[in-house]
Amino acid sequence: MTTLTNKILIVDSKLEMSAVLPGYLEHEGLIPVVAHTREAALEKILAEPPDTLIVAVKSPGLDGMEIMKAAKAVDEDLPVILITSAPDIRGAVAAMRAGAHDYLAEPLKQHEVLRAVFRALNECALKRKLRRLSGQIEGGSALREIMGPSDAVKRLTEEVARVAKTNFSVLVLGETGAGKELVARAVHQLSSRKEAPFIAVDCGAIPEALLESELFGHEKGAYTGADRQKKGTFEMASGGTLFLDEITNMSLGSQAKLLRALQDKSICRIGGTRSTATDVRVLAASNQDLRKAADEGSFRRDVYFRLNEFAITVPALRQRQEDILYLAKRFMDFANAELQKNVQNFDRAAVDALLAYDWPGNVRQLRSVIRRAVLLAADVVTVEHLAIDGNVHRENGFDGGTEVRLAEATQNDLPLREFVRRKVIVIEREILCHVLRHVGGNKAKAARLLHIDYKTIHTKIRDYGIPTNHGD
Repeated sequence: MTTLTNKILIVDSKLEMSAVLPGYLEHEGLIPVVAHTREAALEKILAEPPDTLIVAVKSPGLDGMEIMKAAKAVDEDLPVILITSAPDIRGAVAAMRAGAHDYLAEPLKQHEVLRAVFRALNECALKRKLRRLSGQIEGGSALREIMGPSDAVKRLTEEVARVAKTNFSVLVLGETGAGKELVARAVHQLSSRKEAPFIAVDCGAIPEALLESELFGHEKGAYTGADRQKKGTFEMASGGTLFLDEITNMSLGSQAKLLRALQDKSICRIGGTRSTATDVRVLAASNQDLRKAADEGSFRRDVYFRLNEFAITVPALRQRQEDILYLAKRFMDFANAELQKNVQNFDRAAVDALLAYDWPGNVRQLRSVIRRAVLLAADVVTVEHLAIDGNVHRENGFDGGTEVRLAEATQNDLPLREFVRRKVIVIEREILCHVLRHVGGNKAKAARLLHIDYKTIHTKIRDYGIPTNHGD
């Protein structure tokens, strides 16, 4: 007897798919679950997330694209297979761009459905494995184990543990790619709300006209196209945590409604007249100086103070260099698992280049660089595989590398000699890049300008991982 292990949620109001598909799935040892309304589907997803979602693009009282979007707000890795009775190229492209895993046309053929389902299950399993590896704070995983062994991360984890047990609203601040959502998930996972939903909303990715509907929901007929009632993320995250990423992208008008929801602990759907009580902890993130934005009037001061019951600043990767190699090796392991490769290490020049680079894109950029390097490498990653552009780590162009921020000099816990040594590496690398650009890549001419011999400039180019795109 086949053991049933994978749950497939079928959403269909016409009863046609739900009459045929369960038989296909059960025959292959899968567990079919059926929902006939949007609300029933979301309740099932929140109660016990399925492994794959199958939904009709258009069905009486249902909008498959909307259901897919709501489902992915709860579980971004959930693969969705859309079924349409009127297939067209434009619709297929729109569906895939919106996040659909597959797009099938009626009448359904058993072998096509099963092939799509098993492909979705395999991809979902891989994504979830990689997410566990990359540290989406599951079970007892420690944030420090995920982010690195530096003292800066140690202090960060202490702050997370301190505030997680409270019900404070928390501001998570830091540069793009530093790991703000990871920290927010850690706060949720260590809180008493960890069994309830964690829902993330990117305030910069949703058009202003739709953001309030996304947060607060709307009633049927609230505006053109609102053909049914919709719950917002405040209601969907009930009992759990709502994470508002890039909060500074929210308009002042939407901020006023957010403030009311936070103060009253209730929301009113767009077009509605009745308030609905909410029990949601709100975490917010920004890569900007929110206090400055509040003082300048581009962000509401009252919202800032309401959200800023506790603030956590995620340090940039360049401020915790001890974590770079730890993370690079960790990302190498992830890439090996994803790409089915067995790259084992970095050569010395690659290590030096990783440590000398400024990482303007932070951990997100490091992961991307390592993933690409593993794809290119056979067994050892070299500087050529890293392809780190030495010209990009100063946003304002060449500045000699001499600027040292007070916080950088005093908060990195490095002895002065080691701090200066690392700064010298950065300065030398920048000067070499600048001069090589100036002479069109002619290494002999660059060596003469810098008053060093030809062998030395070759050695430094190799050690610092400087790309050489021109001949002598």
